[in-house]
Amino acid sequence: MAKRIDVSDLNIYYGNFLAVEGVTVSIEPRSVTALIGPSGCGKSTFLRSLNRMHEVLPGARVEGKVSMDGQDLYAPDVDPVDVRRHIGMVFQRPNPFPTMSIYDNVAAGIRLNARKMKKNDLDDLVERSLLGANLWKEVKDRLTRPASGLSGGQQQRLCIARAIAVEPDVLLMDEPASALDPISTLAIEDLMTELKERFTIVIVTHNMQQAARVSEQTGFFNVAGAGQPGRLIEFNATEKIFSNPDEKATEDYISGRFG
Repeated sequence: MAKRIDVSDLNIYYGNFLAVEGVTVSIEPRSVTALIGPSGCGKSTFLRSLNRMHEVLPGARVEGKVSMDGQDLYAPDVDPVDVRRHIGMVFQRPNPFPTMSIYDNVAAGIRLNARKMKKNDLDDLVERSLLGANLWKEVKDRLTRPASGLSGGQQQRLCIARAIAVEPDVLLMDEPASALDPISTLAIEDLMTELKERFTIVIVTHNMQQAARVSEQTGFFNVAGAGQPGRLIEFNATEKIFSNPDEKATEDYISGRFG
């Protein structure tokens, strides 16, 4: 688990619209990489391209290369569903299956992948995943109850448990704490710090303090104007990005001069 992602000259299109242009970057394993930038600059589009989630929209396509430990994720013989099993996704708003139990939410990914498991093995996997998401102690006595009964922060951690249950190599998080209160946000940040020991994590966040707290590397995306493609302006160690960035545009954004 925890694999390296290399992106080379990536252009991302929606139909004829070039949404993101010319991204070249390497994402290191067992670390948290944060993507920051103003709304509409392409950071979430780029994130979704890493596990081919953007393809669910008609007309979406890429030019360039995305590889994981040397394997081209866009090669003709690669199944996008298999890519998504290896590169999991946690979305901005918690999206558990509301009518399913907490247990069945965690097991859903395993069942969707048609993996046959004995009941005892599945029980162990559900417990292990909930432990990994720091949720087990809070829900162990109500696993058969609907997930809709959990708080927002608990639901987001349940979604993380569901994502890690299929044992991915990479975990993508698209503003995972933006809909949460400060205490739940801190729980998610603490969880990311623990999970990076096992996974490669890429997070999109509008919260620059969060990026500074949780990540080792930060990429700053920006867009020149309406209708223009988003670009990766700077990618560097998080400490450097927030203390001594190479690009003036990065410094302007971080200091609040725009965005």
